Amino acid sequence: MFSNDLDKLLAAFSIATGAAACGLKVSMFFTFWGTTLLRREAPQTAGKRLVERMFGWMLPAGPRQLSLSRMHMGGLGRALIGREMRRKGIPALTEMIEMAKASGVEILACSMSMDLMGIRREELLDYPNLRICGATQFVDMAADGNVTLFV
Repeated sequence: MFSNDLDKLLAAFSIATGAAACGLKVSMFFTFWGTTLLRREAPQTAGKRLVERMFGWMLPAGPRQLSLSRMHMGGLGRALIGREMRRKGIPALTEMIEMAKASGVEILACSMSMDLMGIRREELLDYPNLRICGATQFVDMAADGNVTLFV
């Protein structure tokens, strides 16, 4: 997961939870902007350099601050999509994350992206199957998989 666009994350979690429901082992690798989804909606940890603090201020933290990739319209598009999802019984991203958690979906956070953006382990969501790894570790895992998708 490279993107932090709400609609792309909804699609990724829909596929992940669907695959887990079919009995597949699912791991999601979050890199660059995708790692912002994994941040808690809480103050940053102390001891960061200025650039790291700036990333923390500028980047969204968690699913409630994300925008749409298209038709965001200053937040109106997100509100409309959210309303339609509620009306049609489609789970919100926060609910999909909980579904993924309950289904045993593993979340992998890219160590390089976290280091680059000054995201610390203690700032990440409370998620039992979350671990930090590098791209080579992920590629090694993905090489043994049946399906690999890039969003």
